Amino acid sequence: MAPLATGFDSGHSIESARRALVARLQSAGIEEPSLDARLLVGAALGLDLTGLIAQAARHLTPEEAARLEAYAQRRLAHEPVARILGTREFWGLPFRLSEATLVPRPDTETVVELALEIFRERTTAGQGLRIADIGTGSGAILLALLHEIPDAFGVGTDLSLTALGTAKGNAAALGLADRAAFVACSYASALHGPFDLIVSNPPYIPAGEIPKLSVEVREHDPHLALDGGNDGYDAYRALIPQAAERLVPGGTLIVEAGQGQAGDIQTLMAAAALSIDTPPKADLAGIPRAVSARKMPR
Repeated sequence: MAPLATGFDSGHSIESARRALVARLQSAGIEEPSLDARLLVGAALGLDLTGLIAQAARHLTPEEAARLEAYAQRRLAHEPVARILGTREFWGLPFRLSEATLVPRPDTETVVELALEIFRERTTAGQGLRIADIGTGSGAILLALLHEIPDAFGVGTDLSLTALGTAKGNAAALGLADRAAFVACSYASALHGPFDLIVSNPPYIPAGEIPKLSVEVREHDPHLALDGGNDGYDAYRALIPQAAERLVPGGTLIVEAGQGQAGDIQTLMAAAALSIDTPPKADLAGIPRAVSARKMPR
């Protein structure tokens, strides 16, 4: 078999460049070579899908070819497409990323789904709802909820000032800056509340498992947002009691869980005097992903 061609030049049409990139990514073992190639070619040329189709026969300019090759080399080194482009869609909304934020993942949308299910069942849903997002990162969970609940106000916390700056920028870009505030602190330590809803996607990977993660995650996601301590539960032990203190009576805590963690998280919630009255919500792979508990009225 002849070796795959490398590099792009003005001899490539848009379509031939896309096909060549698919082949290079596939050869390197990239999981979704066709999707990644389309996104990278589109970004390098500043074209959406319609533009790529309409201009398929057009040849690359030298500048476009160089930019596409730079993107290709980064992806071939297993840098995630979202990191290369600096953006990721979550809940149908665009989010800017930084080195201090996780790449938002579809699994985390399960937390948003469960929150909306719970609060839409209540007659007061959305009426002045107060939300806290602990370890907000890019602000994805908080801002998705504010987008869906127009009368709500939210606060996001994070240890990283860089992450908070990213979240604040996303709030402004989405037109939600007037309903969102951001605070630098450990978990909920600087918050007073009370809150109707507290959400969190905390670090939950056991420290010893991080070297076994995919290159895309272990080399490019911030370890501060991954490392859950020796057993993966350090963040839950810290944030669940804090959240319980800051919820209104009847308020709800929802956290994301790793595979096999839901039962132990429910035990920690019960130990903080929270009531487990809703089963964990599974993600599309069937993994219990969003775990909730409620603060019962005294």
